[in-house]
Amino acid sequence: MVFETEYQVENVAATPVAADKIDATFRSSTTDLVSAALGGKVLSFSDEWFAEASNLLTPGPPIRQLGKMVYSGAWYDGWETRRHNPAPFDYVVIRLGVASGIVEGIEVDTTYFSGNNAPAISVEGVFSSSDEEVVGWKGGRGKWEAILGIQECGPTQRFAWKLAAPTKKPYTHVRLNMYPDGGIARFRLYGHAVPVFPEDKNATFDLASAQNGGVAVSCSDEHFGAISNLLLPGRGKDMGGGWETARTRGKDHVDWAIIRLGTKGTIQNLNVDTAFFRGNFPQMVKVEAIDWSGEGEPGALADGWTTIVEPSKCGPDKEHLFESLVPDKPFTHVKLIMIPDGGVKRIRVLGKRVV
Repeated sequence: MVFETEYQVENVAATPVAADKIDATFRSSTTDLVSAALGGKVLSFSDEWFAEASNLLTPGPPIRQLGKMVYSGAWYDGWETRRHNPAPFDYVVIRLGVASGIVEGIEVDTTYFSGNNAPAISVEGVFSSSDEEVVGWKGGRGKWEAILGIQECGPTQRFAWKLAAPTKKPYTHVRLNMYPDGGIARFRLYGHAVPVFPEDKNATFDLASAQNGGVAVSCSDEHFGAISNLLLPGRGKDMGGGWETARTRGKDHVDWAIIRLGTKGTIQNLNVDTAFFRGNFPQMVKVEAIDWSGEGEPGALADGWTTIVEPSKCGPDKEHLFESLVPDKPFTHVKLIMIPDGGVKRIRVLGKRVV
């Protein structure tokens, strides 16, 4: 069934992803480029009468508080506009949390919106150095380019689409269009950061940061917190925004997370931060690195891992600073090892890009 509207968006080849396959499809290979935790920001919107547009970018899943009422009506954890929108669609304009990004997939989550959910959506993007220019187009055509054509949605469910091919160009801003009105709980834009690297090849910067293209690709366990949190900017506001594993009792157990650096580089220093982890920090941490040229991503037991930080004692709620034991060899990935388990908030891998 084709959703009819006055505002037509170019159809883009994309495949729907089942709700129970979304995390497996995107989580270990891409970054949510508009996440508020990464720095994504809502710049403008057509309406947010019932629920604020900024909720779309909240990192965690939506929540529900049955019976909670506010001035505008029932409280919802998402973005909800008024009924009877006279325009073709309601919209929200978002600046990515990275300098720019290539898009591979989109998720729209309508959880808890039933009877007031968005009937259909589309997504457009633009590369612009001016927030004011982008905001000025409002709901008009402007210079927007289709990222995802019009797709139907339904009540209280996660919907996602994987593009047949990543976008050919990076974008700095996106516009989520909702036809004609309604509510959406969360919006995710899955892809890869296209960072602006320092021109000085001797400049030192965080090779692992998600804002510089770093991606957390695999781990032993993430029972209490996702490994992708390790690469976010800042130190966060509580323990919930870090990587934390389940408690273990086995002898010689370790937990590990593998991170693909945003660019191949030499590593001079590392910072392992246990911010807010006060009774559940690891006893020790170790860091290894590898220059990987094989297919896919390296496994935890792949040949070639080199120790760059020997097992080192950790403390609570603290930044642990280390010098790399191998500062001159280029690497593509690092592996953070917790001994035996626990939680780490961030890892910074400070080094120089190999041009």
